Amino acid sequence: MRTERPEHVSDDVTGDRSARRAVTVFPLLVLAAGALGLLLPGSFTGWGEAVPYLLGVVMFCMGVTMTPQDFRGVAKRPWAVALGLVAHYVIMPGLGWAIAHLLDLSPQLAAGVILVGCAPSGTASNVVTYLARGDVALSVSVATVSTLVAPLVTPPLTLLLAGEYLPVDAGSMVTDILKTVLLPILAGVVVRLLAGRYVQRALPALPWLSALTISVIVAVVVAGSADAIRSAAGMVFLAVVLHNGLGLALGYGAGRLGRLGEPASRAMAFEVGMQNSGLAASLATAHFSPLAALPAAVFSVWHNVSGSLTAAWLSRRGR
Repeated sequence: MRTERPEHVSDDVTGDRSARRAVTVFPLLVLAAGALGLLLPGSFTGWGEAVPYLLGVVMFCMGVTMTPQDFRGVAKRPWAVALGLVAHYVIMPGLGWAIAHLLDLSPQLAAGVILVGCAPSGTASNVVTYLARGDVALSVSVATVSTLVAPLVTPPLTLLLAGEYLPVDAGSMVTDILKTVLLPILAGVVVRLLAGRYVQRALPALPWLSALTISVIVAVVVAGSADAIRSAAGMVFLAVVLHNGLGLALGYGAGRLGRLGEPASRAMAFEVGMQNSGLAASLATAHFSPLAALPAAVFSVWHNVSGSLTAAWLSRRGR
C-alpha cells in the first residue's frame, strides 16, 4: 500500500496524519475482512479465481505511484540497495524454512509459510519506514527492486525450500508472477508517464483502493480455508509472529552490520520483515491449496499491526 511519496508527505502535517491514518486503518480493514471470511465463508464461494486479478489491481496502483526518482535512487546507492535485496531474499525464506521445521508444520502450512518468506517486500513498508523516521528513499528503492526481480527469484527459492513438502511448478509460478505483478506495475508506470496530470489528482485515493482490494483478497483466502483455521489458527499465528518478528530484528541487524546508519537500518528492518503477502496468498491458492494460503492471510494482518507498533516505538526513540 504505497502512498504517493512519503518524503513529500513529510513536508506538511496533513500528509503526516493521512499516512498515519492509512497505516492504522489498513490492519483494521484486513482484520474485519478476515473475520467476515471466517464467519460467512459461503458468501465468497467461487471468488478464488478473482484473487490474481485483485492482486493485479494492487500492483497497478503501485506502478502508478512510481516515479523516475525511485529508479534513480537505486543507481545512487547500489551497495545499500543490494544489501537490502540480499538480506530480504536470504533472511525471510531461510526463516520460513526454519520455522516450518521447528514447529513441525503440516506440508500445506509449511509450504505456505515458506512462500510468504520468498515473496517480495510488503506494499506498506515504505509508509511504515516514513512513520519510523527511517530512510524512505532506501525503502522505496529496495521495495521496487525486490518486486521487479520477484519473477526470477521467488519461484526458484520456493522450489528449493518448499519442494520437500509439496510439488512446485516453478515455471508456471514465473508466468503467474509476470501476469499478476510485473505487467500491472509496468502498465501503471506507463499510465503515470502518459497521463501524469490526471493521475496526480487520483493519487490520494490509491492507498485506500489498495487497502480495500487487499482486504477482499484476505476475505476470499480465509473463506476458502475457514474450517482449517479453527483447528490450526494458533499454530499459524505463532509461525507468523516468529517469522515477522525475527525478520524485523534481523533486517535491522543487517543494516547495522552493513554500517548503513540508523535511518537506513530502520528501513532495512521493514523491507526485510514485511512481505507482499497478497502475492503469497494468490500463489498459494493457485499452486497449492487454500490451506497453504492461510499463513499469508494471517501475515497480511499481523505484519501491518507489528509494523505500525514498531514504527511508533522507533519514532519516539528517535526523538
